[in-house]
Amino acid sequence: MRYRKLTADGDYSFGHQQADVYRDQPEAVAQAIQTRLGLYAGDWFLDTTEGTPWRQDVLGKGTGGIYDLVIRERILDTPGVLSLDAYSSTLDRDRRALSVQATVTTLYGTTQVQATL
Repeated sequence: MRYRKLTADGDYSFGHQQADVYRDQPEAVAQAIQTRLGLYAGDWFLDTTEGTPWRQDVLGKGTGGIYDLVIRERILDTPGVLSLDAYSSTLDRDRRALSVQATVTTLYGTTQVQATL
């Protein structure tokens, strides 16, 4: 698996040739998970069925019982993921933020995923 690294600002990293690419590393899968979680369902013009159903199943009232299930499923469906070994989430209603922490076994080893959405 090859995956272009992102900068701290979330842009693609360029100018350092192969140093800008993850190649068969657990970090490639971790970054794939983070970008998949950040994609809202319906926002990608090439495939409007792709994305995390934030508006439908995660945000708003009445989603407390299902949003963890939706996010776990999204993580497990990421290419390169073999298993989800640990998962936790923290909802901060004051800041309107959801933090997700996960430990994932990938084709290339174990990695940690942390995302604030």
